[in-house]
Amino acid sequence: MGKVTGFLEIRRQKQPTRPIHERVRDWREVYLPYERETLQNQAARCMDCGIPFCHQGCPLGNLIPSWNDLVYHDRWQTALERLHATNNFPEWTGRLCPAPCEGSCVLGLNDAPVTIKSAEAAIIDRGFAEGWVTPRPPARRTGRHVVVVGSGPAGLAAADQLNRAGHAVTVLERADRIGGLLRYGIPEFKLEKHVLDRRLDLMRREGIEFRTSCHVGIDVPADDLVRDFDAVILAGGATEPRDLPVPGRELQGIHFAMEYLTAQNRRCEGDDLSSPPFISAEGKDVIIIGGGDTGADCLGTAIRQGARSIRQLELLPQPPSERAADNPWPQWPNVFRVSPAHEEGGERLYSVSTQRFAGDADGRVTALHAVRVELVASNGRPAFAPIPGSEFELPADLVLLAMGFKGPERGGMLDQLGVRITERGTVWRDEQWMTSVPRVFTAGDMQRGQSLIVWAIAEGRSCARAVDAYLMGDSDLHAPLQ
Repeated sequence: MGKVTGFLEIRRQKQPTRPIHERVRDWREVYLPYERETLQNQAARCMDCGIPFCHQGCPLGNLIPSWNDLVYHDRWQTALERLHATNNFPEWTGRLCPAPCEGSCVLGLNDAPVTIKSAEAAIIDRGFAEGWVTPRPPARRTGRHVVVVGSGPAGLAAADQLNRAGHAVTVLERADRIGGLLRYGIPEFKLEKHVLDRRLDLMRREGIEFRTSCHVGIDVPADDLVRDFDAVILAGGATEPRDLPVPGRELQGIHFAMEYLTAQNRRCEGDDLSSPPFISAEGKDVIIIGGGDTGADCLGTAIRQGARSIRQLELLPQPPSERAADNPWPQWPNVFRVSPAHEEGGERLYSVSTQRFAGDADGRVTALHAVRVELVASNGRPAFAPIPGSEFELPADLVLLAMGFKGPERGGMLDQLGVRITERGTVWRDEQWMTSVPRVFTAGDMQRGQSLIVWAIAEGRSCARAVDAYLMGDSDLHAPLQ
């Protein structure tokens, strides 16, 4: 425990951000690093609980009290070693994870929780800056070859672990760059891509082979992987977007969120986006349907593109400012949150259901017609009932559908392999992370469904241990989910 009275004397201090008027004019990251002394004081708030419930909230089982204590005592290099012991990519989770660990922090019972996520990012960023993070290729190779399909956090975590075990690992990505959702789904203002690239460069130098523009099931036969490799890991994510089948959906100017975010990320990479036409919010009335993180990413992007107005619609009621009685600690707190994007502008509308879209003679969307709803019980299940007389209309030149994902894309790879699909539409696996096809394993959103980056990394690590044990008879790899 860094400081016995730290949690009594020190208040939680929010991580500093760049001024709004400055950051909305570029695509650089929003957050600024803490001053070192400030962060050490924040780490001193950790009580090193007898039962650290932050572990219960973190799928990775991060050694949070340990590296909080080490940060407080200015032992950063040891803190980095403890951090890497359970998390392959803390520079990504420290920026992108919603921090369920903080939701389970014991201090959160009657005070603001410890700033766990910010400490995590600070430790790894200092590790890179000081040169402590260096390539560590395995001392020996096993002669076994594994292929990972998908280069998101689950696939990369599995690849990293298996490479450490000495297997030859090849990662296939259908896009033209490695990174999956991290590359094209997360805006630059949340994750500058040099942070992604420095880790990928490290993994290459440790011996992992990356192949881009390899769409398994389309231009790479799935059967070839089973024939050519000792094990196959499917980590392609849950990329089938949830649509909104209402009248007018066919109008131009209505796009899935990932189409929109990918286009801007490609522009930030310097790609030529003249064909098809670039999706821009400049000078437009923008409607975002979906109140989650992806919707907030669209909001921040539209602000930076110069939208005229932005409204973000959510079907659910606005969450309370504090935990409700049926949402006790250490559950994830379902409370009203304001992301940096929401601080920058836009309007949030809750309890709204879209009825239809209207358009002009050229087939372009011009308006959204909606109704306010109330949450009711129907046959013991929640339902949304329209409130009579609450219909309204909003101007809309650009509509972005950010309502989540249904599961992995069907056809192609999954059909060629003939893997079993669950009732939820995800890839089935057994307790050893193997699908219904021998030697073919799966991890991440492809088998779990849409989830968090920490769950993806945790599943990638656990799947890697199962693959290693399958190939070698046993495994020394750490696996948080067993």
